[in-house]
Amino acid sequence: MKKLIGFSIISALILLNSCNPRVSTSISKTYPPIDYKQDVVVIGLNQPEPDNSEVLGQVKIGDTGFTTNCDFSTVVDKAKLEARKTGGNAIKIIEHKPPTAMGSSCHRITAKILKVKDIENFAQKEEELLDVDYAILNVYRYGGYGAAVNFDLYLGDSVICRVINNFKTTLYIKKDGRNTLWAKTEAKSEVPINVKMGKTYYLRCSIGMGAFVGRPQLELVDNKTGKIEFESFNAKNQ
Repeated sequence: MKKLIGFSIISALILLNSCNPRVSTSISKTYPPIDYKQDVVVIGLNQPEPDNSEVLGQVKIGDTGFTTNCDFSTVVDKAKLEARKTGGNAIKIIEHKPPTAMGSSCHRITAKILKVKDIENFAQKEEELLDVDYAILNVYRYGGYGAAVNFDLYLGDSVICRVINNFKTTLYIKKDGRNTLWAKTEAKSEVPINVKMGKTYYLRCSIGMGAFVGRPQLELVDNKTGKIEFESFNAKNQ
């Protein structure tokens, strides 16, 4: 009985570990780990690398074949943890493979681990309002489940774009005030939005399980997360 219990515990631990992303690092130099209160800055795929940065190594976050906990935020947090261990205060994403309909359901990234001088001056801050007569709405949808299901995205009564698989676009909205972003296939999904001129918004779209064709899922994400996700996603359709 004890052997059976022990085997069950070991099997459960192996299964739990296989559900997490695969992490591999190649480190050329280390510093003391940074304080847990200090954030590790994420530099997106299409953002420039700071001139005053030192490369400490590289980290890859991949798929074990059984990984389930592997959305973009989770794999980025894994990379940030590895950077923190080596004394890095930033990661620069150099490759991002989003989920695909016929391949991995995980986000997979490769990032440089950096030690950036005066990181506080480079750290991402809340975007200030632009002096323009429109708001910016960045819409994106990764590949993956429901690849064949497309849908119209509405702002109030107006269609503002057609959301397809592996897609991103930037829209300029001139209708300010409280409104609703929504989409419908076999079911309706909606999110409220308070449009302010000069402000930038990020809308992450996806398809959830449905009875027949899948249901649209819409999520307004914060600017810090949205900017990293949007700029680190080389969509096939844009």
